Amino acid sequence: MMDKTMTFSVKDEKETEMKRILTTVYDALRQKGYNPINQIVGYILSEDPTYITTYNNARSLIRHVDRDELLQVMVKSYLTK
Repeated sequence: MMDKTMTFSVKDEKETEMKRILTTVYDALRQKGYNPINQIVGYILSEDPTYITTYNNARSLIRHVDRDELLQVMVKSYLTK
């Protein structure tokens, strides 16, 4: 029996999902021979989905991620490590 209160954070779930999507997109770009970092940065800056390959459904997946939220998480991650 558990006697401690469990906490649930929607923010943590959202960040986990963003990481999963970004990792999938990264892998798809790498597998197709692109420089994944350059392509993802190009997408983030321009919001042009053609920076992302359609391979492995990557283009569709990346469009489920809000760019502003992604940038916030990335900056937070960079500054807290």
